[in-house]
Amino acid sequence: MRRSAIALCCSLISTASLSAAPVDFVRDVRPILIKHCYECHAGDVRKSGLRLDIRSEAMKGGELYGPAIQPGKPHESPLFQFIADETADLAMPPEGAGLAASEVAILKRWVTEGAAWPADVDTAKLEDPHDHWSFQPIDPQPTPMVADAKWLRNEIDRYVLARLEEAGLQPAPETDRVSWLRRVSLDLIGLPPTPEETKAFVEDRSTNAYEQVVERLLASPRYGERWAQHWLDVVRYADTHGFEVNTERPNAWPYRDYVISALNQDTPYDQFIREQIVGDAMNQDAATGFLVTASVLLPGQIGKDAASIRLARQDSLDEIVTNIGTTFLGLTINCARCHDHKFDAISQRDYYEMQAFVSGVEYADRQFNLPVDATLAADILKWKAERRTIDSKIASLAPEAMSGRQRGMVNSHENIDRFTPIETEQLRFSILGTNKYEPCIDELEIYNVAGRNVALAANGAIVVSSGDNVSINRHELRLINDGRYGNSNSWMSNVTEGGWVVVEFPQKERIDRVVWGRDREGKFSDRLAIQYEIEILDSEGQWRSVADSTDRRPFDPQQNARLPFAAEELMAEHAEQYQMLQQDRLALESKIAAAENLQTVFAGNFREPDEIHVLGRGSPEMPKEEVAPAVLAVLGDVELSHDAAEQQRRKTLADWIARAENPLTARVMVNRIWQGHFGSGLIETANDLGRYGTPPTHPRLLDWLSAEFIRSGWSIKQMHRLIVLSATYRQATTFHEQAEAIDADEHLIWRYPLRRLSGETIRDSILAINGKLNLKMGGPGFDLFDKRGGLSGFNPVESFQDEGLRRMIYAHRVRRERDAVFGAFDCPDYGQSTPHRRESTTPIQALNLLNSRFVIEQSAALADRVIADVGEDPPLQIHRAYQLVLNRDATQAELVDGSAAVAELGLAPLCRALLNSNEFLFIP
Repeated sequence: MRRSAIALCCSLISTASLSAAPVDFVRDVRPILIKHCYECHAGDVRKSGLRLDIRSEAMKGGELYGPAIQPGKPHESPLFQFIADETADLAMPPEGAGLAASEVAILKRWVTEGAAWPADVDTAKLEDPHDHWSFQPIDPQPTPMVADAKWLRNEIDRYVLARLEEAGLQPAPETDRVSWLRRVSLDLIGLPPTPEETKAFVEDRSTNAYEQVVERLLASPRYGERWAQHWLDVVRYADTHGFEVNTERPNAWPYRDYVISALNQDTPYDQFIREQIVGDAMNQDAATGFLVTASVLLPGQIGKDAASIRLARQDSLDEIVTNIGTTFLGLTINCARCHDHKFDAISQRDYYEMQAFVSGVEYADRQFNLPVDATLAADILKWKAERRTIDSKIASLAPEAMSGRQRGMVNSHENIDRFTPIETEQLRFSILGTNKYEPCIDELEIYNVAGRNVALAANGAIVVSSGDNVSINRHELRLINDGRYGNSNSWMSNVTEGGWVVVEFPQKERIDRVVWGRDREGKFSDRLAIQYEIEILDSEGQWRSVADSTDRRPFDPQQNARLPFAAEELMAEHAEQYQMLQQDRLALESKIAAAENLQTVFAGNFREPDEIHVLGRGSPEMPKEEVAPAVLAVLGDVELSHDAAEQQRRKTLADWIARAENPLTARVMVNRIWQGHFGSGLIETANDLGRYGTPPTHPRLLDWLSAEFIRSGWSIKQMHRLIVLSATYRQATTFHEQAEAIDADEHLIWRYPLRRLSGETIRDSILAINGKLNLKMGGPGFDLFDKRGGLSGFNPVESFQDEGLRRMIYAHRVRRERDAVFGAFDCPDYGQSTPHRRESTTPIQALNLLNSRFVIEQSAALADRVIADVGEDPPLQIHRAYQLVLNRDATQAELVDGSAAVAELGLAPLCRALLNSNEFLFIP
């Protein structure tokens, strides 16, 4: 049992000589800290964020308490409290007998005397995290001089060769044409070249033969499919929500298709960034699927108590900040959620200020219109204007409110309250009674005399209410004027009667009607406001009634007609005109819907931003000061006010990330592209360019490429051209023992690194070789399992036809469930960002490729193709099989062995053996 150190140290102090010399930090205090504290609180080991080997850090304290040392006040200093009192919450050291009483007494005297700690005696020097290389501006220095300039093909080679010559190494010989063609084809489009393409390239002796191949591959739609795979790995794209429930996310695929299309079009990378953060303002709504690619618990899957809802919301916002930080900036910003980042210059306040940029983003399905050309867009605007005219004519058939003529009864679907045009800046809708429960309105529309709905939030209108019966993503006030109908997009009051909504317009409007409904989709008829009043704010600031329910027929729950107005006598009077107008309206609706190509997508849904506070220990139950949107202090001073509009927040964030002056953005993407071609980036930790990541192997090359990337207009395809047309990329995979002894990890790129194909490329290549690959692009994914989501029990599909023979990027991705055959080749589980796929070698891989039903069936299909190509002659069959699978003829020895195998077992087993060969599975 630990001794009562406080009692012992007090007794020692009381008997100490008053004339004793002051405590010396170096002689008396530091040995105690080294002996008892440094194991957990020095150097890179900083439990609870406390570091005691540097004065400034020790005085600052850790994550759980304030300053650890209060000079002159030992009993207010957590450091002294924890070592002196074994009953303290965090008695220190946590194990063992603790400090001797004499040691405690020394520490107490030291603090009492003012805790003198000379700065020049720190046992370590604190590195300034602001000085980290990745935070410095991109600096493309002059290209280095090299001895063997004949080897160079472009500027990349100068930087690589300079490093090799410094190490006393030479590059490997140039690879042969077939190997290069196979390499560049697998790299750029994820499919091997055909025998015909191989023959044409080998025979092409033009000076730009290599360049023509690269341009053909970059122009192929297969390019976007291949490189989108790299991007989707990083952003954690999947078609289920994850966590234990793992329900299907059926409308996630438009984001995947957006990425493929953007890459194929060579969308400038800075624009690519902006579209994924604020695509709703750029006619690229599907791109905002990026914001919500991570796992999430939906409202029905979390606890109903307020604390659970707050925690789930914080978790969902954290995933967005994580995605933005790792994907675009290569920083682990999320590590500062609970405390200041332990390695990088990112404070906890920085984290929550970044969170404030996206605090109005929700995870949900929403509808948007796919992009259309300018001519069709003009037609759509014209048709919508015609529809507004028809709406006004239909409304004119209804009697005016307060005109002395009885109007139809209130119905749950749609109600028109028309009145003499009047000018105002505000309208109030008050509910005086309902047919059942608290009132609910799915959309409150207010039209001016030009037929424009001026109540829409998109048109600048602001709404306030007397009180909301809030359920997250359902029945929120913001949903009353978001332009969407139905119970799922409605506002609900928190009182049965007496509730109200006020709509304020950006400027005065001359309005003449209000259209509203409880549920325009017709699923619910309760919570209907059958007694109400509509008022406008007049020029004298007084509320003036323009319509109410008193001149409506008595409500009858058995008659709930789905008409804009339900006055039977009026319908009889204007029946023919009404029917004609409705037919014209329906025809316009069909034309508009077909032209706009409405699509449902799981993407960013946007609303009024949450109020964001710094959270103690990252807990939403421990809010501290409120923060406004601001970028990381180490990288800039861009900030917004607390009341900044939601879309403006994301636009400001996107503009800051995508600006050329940001030192991280170009470096991160250039490194990802390099990694895609060489298997390892110039920085190994592609998602972490911070102090905990690895430094670049070729810092000067990285900055030159980054500057070139920006100079080229952020063209990703131009980066590919530079890399694959370099002499560095043309090297053979030749092994060199001396080079391996100096650089075993091949960081200096003294040869082209031998790499295995990814699981997706293996599957796609098998299908392409046997002629079965379905090249259909886009749309919902095909199934790899018998379920598309859920708790457990995913049985793999073993045999595929039609849609199942598409490229693997179009498979329906289930989180935590890898494909039964090709998932063994290190495919990610989509739960975490995968910036770099490891390359393992396991028995399961060999078993799957040899014995799976898929490979057996596709080997048979390959044999059928070979026979169809060359007939029944075995030598011709063997040569053709080698040409299709390996892009070369069989050698004489292979022809002899193959003939014997075909004679004994048939052609299909030979094809299966070729698909299992290392020559097929590795990039040459």
